[in-house]
Amino acid sequence: MNFPEYRPRRLRKNELFRRMVRETKLSVDDLIYPLFAAAGKGIRKEVPSMPGVFQLSVENLVKEAKEVRSLGIPAILLFGIPAKKDPLGKDACSDKGIIQTAVRAVKDAVPGILVITDVCFCEYTDHGHCGILSGDGDVDNDATLDILARSALTHARAGADMVAPSDMMDGRVAAIREALDGDGFSGLPIMSYAAKYASGFYGPFRDAAGSTPKSGDRRSYQMDPPNAREALREVALDVQEGADIVMVKPALAYLDIICRVRDAFDLPVAAYNVSGEYSIVKAGAKLGWIDGERMMMEILTAIKRAGADLILTYSAKDAARILAR
Repeated sequence: MNFPEYRPRRLRKNELFRRMVRETKLSVDDLIYPLFAAAGKGIRKEVPSMPGVFQLSVENLVKEAKEVRSLGIPAILLFGIPAKKDPLGKDACSDKGIIQTAVRAVKDAVPGILVITDVCFCEYTDHGHCGILSGDGDVDNDATLDILARSALTHARAGADMVAPSDMMDGRVAAIREALDGDGFSGLPIMSYAAKYASGFYGPFRDAAGSTPKSGDRRSYQMDPPNAREALREVALDVQEGADIVMVKPALAYLDIICRVRDAFDLPVAAYNVSGEYSIVKAGAKLGWIDGERMMMEILTAIKRAGADLILTYSAKDAARILAR
């Protein structure tokens, strides 16, 4: 018997067919929207390198969270910009700190949205690094574990639904898990930035958070971009220490890492579509060189196709509107 020639185009001929056989389907439920909480009043300051992204005082952040909820986006991720920075990033561990204040305000005013908090110190230290500096100017790993755990605990007490350590210190997930469990927060999940690379795609974020290191860089604690097998070792350590969700950051240049992590671990995988990835699309669209909406959705779909269950993205609101059409 002669079998008829297979013609893939038969199922591409119109949008209804394409929708029915689509292998990867992006949903608003996949999205997490990052927000920058700034100390002070009346602040709504657009980040020049990130069009549409703002530093927001708490009352304006609450308004933004209400809009996010109205679009069906299930969660926000909060970064804090304190009024004052110091060598130890003390605001990060204060019950009256900017992130703790923002968490309480959102939880009081915006029911039905999950509040995730970034746990790190680069936004809070005057030197811009992610923890306590040792005498040689590098970050002291073990000394930083204590303040990370104390910071996460203040977030939990403020009402955070999940904490997300992004510092890349060895042993931080275990330290945070122990602190949370010991204070009655055993049910609070941890989303670890498990494979976070020392990437050139973070530049606009540093403008938004005011977190550019005053000296040196973060290559001694963030991952070297050429390495892939190391990412699996990093993720495995965080899983062993009690992470509930593991994250790959950045996303677009690391789709292969997302895929490897998805294949190797039976936990939810998050991926961070970072500031530089966002800004490149916005800049290209502004110049008229690309179709910004189409490229944005293609990138987000690629991240999902690579294996991400959750996508942290500054495009979440734009994507949610498109998905609702």
